[in-house]
Amino acid sequence: MRFLHSMIRVRDLDAALHFFVDLLGLREVRRSEHERGRFTLVFLSTGAEDDNATIELTYNWDQEEPYTGGRNFGHLAYAVDDIYGLCQRLMDGGVTIARPPRDGRMAFVRSPDGISVELLQAGGALPPQEPWLSMGNSGSW
Repeated sequence: MRFLHSMIRVRDLDAALHFFVDLLGLREVRRSEHERGRFTLVFLSTGAEDDNATIELTYNWDQEEPYTGGRNFGHLAYAVDDIYGLCQRLMDGGVTIARPPRDGRMAFVRSPDGISVELLQAGGALPPQEPWLSMGNSGSW
């Protein structure tokens, strides 16, 4: 397992970039615009040679009100070798799979403290398979 990024939802992308890049000293390493979903993702890094983890700033274009109840902090993300095996192990351990890996690529679970954790299949999606394919979402993720 390898730690990938932490995601933070931001209401004002320019203000967030000013803080994280201009003031804090992080570097923008990539950006993607998603017209269909109406959001922008900006990944920031420390730039340190041995530090591959990033912060993902998620800017939802239509968000006008401040985020409440912790919605501004989104999730931790990890690349995993076998998303189906790990989800099964988590389920066997009593963890609810909030967003099952129906696509063979992505799942969400929550820590005991309610922190959302994204699991991403390393190296690309696995072929979709049951029971995940027909499993619905459970709660929020």
